[in-house]
Amino acid sequence: MKTWVVGGAVRDALLGRPVHDRDWVVVGATPEQMLAAGFRAVGKDFPVFLHPDSHEEYALARTERKTGPGYHGFVVHAAPDVTLEDDLARRDLTINAIAQAPDGTLVDPHGGRADLAARVLRHVGPAFVEDPVRILRLARFAARFPDFSVAPQTMALMQQMVAAGEVDALVPERVWQELSRGLMEDHPSRMITVLRDCGALQRLLPEADRLWGVPQPAEHHPEVDTGAHLLLVLDAAAALGASLPARWACLCHDLGKGETPPADWPRHIAHEARSERLARQVSGRLKATGEATELAMLVAREHTNIHRSPEFGAAAVVRLLERCDAFRRPQRFADALLACEADARGRAGLAERPYPARPMLLLALEEACSIDAAAVAAQAQARGAQGAAIADAIRIARTDAVAAAL
Repeated sequence: MKTWVVGGAVRDALLGRPVHDRDWVVVGATPEQMLAAGFRAVGKDFPVFLHPDSHEEYALARTERKTGPGYHGFVVHAAPDVTLEDDLARRDLTINAIAQAPDGTLVDPHGGRADLAARVLRHVGPAFVEDPVRILRLARFAARFPDFSVAPQTMALMQQMVAAGEVDALVPERVWQELSRGLMEDHPSRMITVLRDCGALQRLLPEADRLWGVPQPAEHHPEVDTGAHLLLVLDAAAALGASLPARWACLCHDLGKGETPPADWPRHIAHEARSERLARQVSGRLKATGEATELAMLVAREHTNIHRSPEFGAAAVVRLLERCDAFRRPQRFADALLACEADARGRAGLAERPYPARPMLLLALEEACSIDAAAVAAQAQARGAQGAAIADAIRIARTDAVAAAL
């Protein structure tokens, strides 16, 4: 039995990036031998084991044979006669197909080190076309490594896969998993760009894909094109350290502009309501988390009002806080404000423009929450108020508190 560290740990070490987890491949062993050595089996689709002490993953070297559409259509073969080179040949990208022996020796049969030096994302071999998840993984790596280009031959293969309908066989849960991981990279716009270049965005997120070519008023959007704005917003959200729900909200916030009749361009009247509907639709189709879905719908509906809130009076600010359910869910509201700031900064030449709405609304929420709502309600009840009248009394008290602070 021989073992090698493989995949991301080797790649990241060669790039000088932190290595958090190591995966191992085992050659010349059977599942029974692994169990006898104290390893614990955890793999469902192929033999994977946890080391008894380090708890790192050790997978038996394996090959895969395509038997049907999608990423489930494979037969896996893991046996002592499968070589390290056989295992590396089934991997997706050359930079992920490098192995390292315990003594530090590297095994690199597909030129991964050269592609790391050249900053190229390149497929290992023709078997790349057999698994559509690899399109999403490559796009995610493009978001992680923004200075890497996609090899022309690899882009051509991905375009062929899309044309053959392979992407259509992906299950929503896997699409959401890969998209969410890519959104959390430092340059999520690169993931969207790669998916669009190969045609996968039109199949997976047609609501976003159709934003390209849709103009916006240049006085508010110097970049003009709505698709270009989306890319800038996603990277602005990453620069702000936004959460996944906030970044998903950024992706969905302007989807309604793709439904604006061309005769109305570059204006997009009532795009907020259309965006909210589409945010719900897309989130449901991809089985996004409830937290991400709710925030996307909220930001789509209210982002224009949040942008304009510094012009509001105290009463209008309190109504906005109520519509956003900010009193019960202040953290979600904070995420919504961060998404809106990313929207404001995601415009050509305006990334450093101040965004007063976020600190103003956070202060307003703090002041409105400083009143004793229970005491106000009790006083209103003592005067004979009921139901809506009690709610009005609390709203007036909150409005007075906000007015005094702003």
